[in-house]
Amino acid sequence: MDKSNGLRVILFPLPLQGCINPMIQLAKILHSRGFSITVIHTRFNAPKASSHPLFTFLQIPDGLSETETRTHDVKLLITLLNRNCESPFRDCLSKLLQSVDSETGEEKQRICCLIHDSGWIFTQPLAKSLNLLRLALSTYTISFFRSHFALPQLRREMYLPLQDSEQDDLAEEFPPLRKKDLVRILDAETEQLDSYSDMILETTKASSGLIFMSCEELDQDSLSQAREDFKVPIFAIGPSPIHFPATPSSLFTPDKTCIPWLDRQEDKSVIYVSIGSLVTISESELMEIAWGLSNSDQPFLWVVRVGSVNGMEWIETIPEDFIKRLNEKGKIVKWAPQQEVLKHRAIGGFLTHNGWNSTVESVCEGVPMICLPFRWDQLLNARFVSEVWMVGIHLEGRIERNEIEGAIRRLLLETEGEAIRERIEHLKEKVGRSFKQNGSAYQSLQNLIDYISSF
Repeated sequence: MDKSNGLRVILFPLPLQGCINPMIQLAKILHSRGFSITVIHTRFNAPKASSHPLFTFLQIPDGLSETETRTHDVKLLITLLNRNCESPFRDCLSKLLQSVDSETGEEKQRICCLIHDSGWIFTQPLAKSLNLLRLALSTYTISFFRSHFALPQLRREMYLPLQDSEQDDLAEEFPPLRKKDLVRILDAETEQLDSYSDMILETTKASSGLIFMSCEELDQDSLSQAREDFKVPIFAIGPSPIHFPATPSSLFTPDKTCIPWLDRQEDKSVIYVSIGSLVTISESELMEIAWGLSNSDQPFLWVVRVGSVNGMEWIETIPEDFIKRLNEKGKIVKWAPQQEVLKHRAIGGFLTHNGWNSTVESVCEGVPMICLPFRWDQLLNARFVSEVWMVGIHLEGRIERNEIEGAIRRLLLETEGEAIRERIEHLKEKVGRSFKQNGSAYQSLQNLIDYISSF
């Protein structure tokens, strides 16, 4: 940490793995620049304070029942959290400001701003009443964040149904999505979420700034357009893994036995498989992935999260003789230290759901991808990987053993994979240069530091 600048920043993440990680990364970045950090968080999915002893953590009640904390309905969960947390957050923040104001003796440590996840929609009037600078952190790619506000209008205009012949056409309203991708997004979301999106848009436009863990090198056109859309300062400070690799902020306990297992594998020979912290699949889809991995005859590290297979605790329905066959070539774990895995010399590819965190971690480590997106922004991220950056192979939603086997072999063994590896190395270097002095991410971060220090 640089010498303390006497300023404190309040951070308020949404309690989802994909939202906590970048917020904690942002906290580490700001702390390294001299800011003191206070994280206000919910009881549900509380971050591990012991992993970050230099930060102050304050927990607020979230009003969720035990049943509600187990839901796989992310839309419902976020709606409940926004309804339940407004009053507790107001009380916590007000008391925090009062306690600072009442300090005597030592020099006061001024709270200079609140940075909250863009998914919290009740913060604007509170911050205004307290005369507190408020910035929003988006955990989406810039392109998805600015474009997804058009979804309610597309639904109202009856985008559905499409003719089969139109499915692969580009969705002109939401490039680089295909029309079939947009159908999946519109089918899965509700009018309730439309209202929520409208409130996010209003809250963002009323903020004092917007932060993205991305950079011009990944999404330059959308960044220019976002500045026009929102009319607030935008800070694209770059993918968080480059700032502080392997920050311990996982809500799950990683199985680190996978690292010595990887040590025994040949360079760039292993396919790493993970569908993230929220996606669930059916038992039949589990078996198709298993057979695809087995039939590829390539070593694999496969993360199967507890509870990720509908109706199952873990992988207990896979026959014992098949488990033995899988273990001959690969390793199955309940969770993995993902950044450490992706950095490992043995990893040759990443079969991913294309959450934004996983996608940029793969780019930052130069690991080509096999794209298996399930929902929401994952569909857009997968199109960027496969069609814009051209650093991966898209499975097009097909969870079939032959498709999975074929994609793995194409990526690891064939000339197509060699070309993809060359392109992702080039993209990795390009993103890395943005963090050097005078690079886009470097300058954007400095602008952010200067901006919040001036209030």
